[in-house]
Amino acid sequence: MVKSVKLADIAERLGVSVVTVSKALSGQKGVSEELRTKIKILADEMGYTPIHSPQGERPKSYTIGIITFEEYFTKFASFYWKMYQELATRVVRKNCFSMLEVISNFDEVNLIAPKMTEEVRVDGIIVIGKPKKDYMKILYQNKKVPMVFLDFYDEEEIVDSIVSAGFYGMYRMTNYLIKKGHSRIAFVGTLMYTESITDRYFGYCKALLEHGIEQRPDWVIKDRDYGDGLMGVGYKYALPEDKDMPTAFVCNNDVAAYALIKQLEEKGYRVPEDISVVGYDDYLYAEFGDSKITTYSVDMGEMTKVALSCVIKRIENLAVNVAMHVINGKLIERATVKDLKEQMRNL
Repeated sequence: MVKSVKLADIAERLGVSVVTVSKALSGQKGVSEELRTKIKILADEMGYTPIHSPQGERPKSYTIGIITFEEYFTKFASFYWKMYQELATRVVRKNCFSMLEVISNFDEVNLIAPKMTEEVRVDGIIVIGKPKKDYMKILYQNKKVPMVFLDFYDEEEIVDSIVSAGFYGMYRMTNYLIKKGHSRIAFVGTLMYTESITDRYFGYCKALLEHGIEQRPDWVIKDRDYGDGLMGVGYKYALPEDKDMPTAFVCNNDVAAYALIKQLEEKGYRVPEDISVVGYDDYLYAEFGDSKITTYSVDMGEMTKVALSCVIKRIENLAVNVAMHVINGKLIERATVKDLKEQMRNL
């Protein structure tokens, strides 16, 4: 079977970047006519066959840079690793290329700019996961390459952002517990660690307020430290005393929910017989096994689809208005919630 010729093969032969080859073959600016001619001739000689659109036109092909941060890529297959895989797959479907750069903790703390922005090796950039505040300023110094934020937003509002409906999603999850007869409901999540955690907390507060339920500050339980960000089964929750234990917990993500369930079980509680627990994301590390957690499923496919669409539009037209796109998910019922109303009916 003859191996298909890729843009990278042409780029390697001529000693130029894939971006340059892509621009030359798609008729974009930024390539001299002499080099464009050389690239086209070599492409024909090597048997390069572009994917054509239904109208017979050659589609534009871009190199999409994907930036994320070491703290989000733990020893487990993290939520953001899954998001990156989804995004990279969509990039290929668009006849484009992706380039991943994981910013190390050292580079983030020492404000070392991403290599892809320094060398202008990509046409557009999608940033997955919010960096530290000072590093955000480094990203904003990039004026040459269009940029999109995925799963976070910034108060500057100068970059397109795609986020899940954290406020509404947690509002739904809290309302779900209330409809099941729960009124003693705690929130698990370290406030102000990320916008998504804080947004989810406010969704929880809104649901309680609408039902006249007191929001107790002592029932807001951290799921990680501000410093090292350690979370999951290695983090010990400061749970209420047994005599003041809530009947239900809403957790800002499924990893926190899983770790909470394990800690409750260590204290002798059964889930959901004694205490109900709900999560958010519909994602657990593979090492944790199959999830039975009732949760709010983030539509990762739609989020990555919109992010890619946004960055391509901005590559083709920098004047496109900046927008924040909020993507809804859905509630997934599993096995970690007890219906207290049904229990009362059966008494």
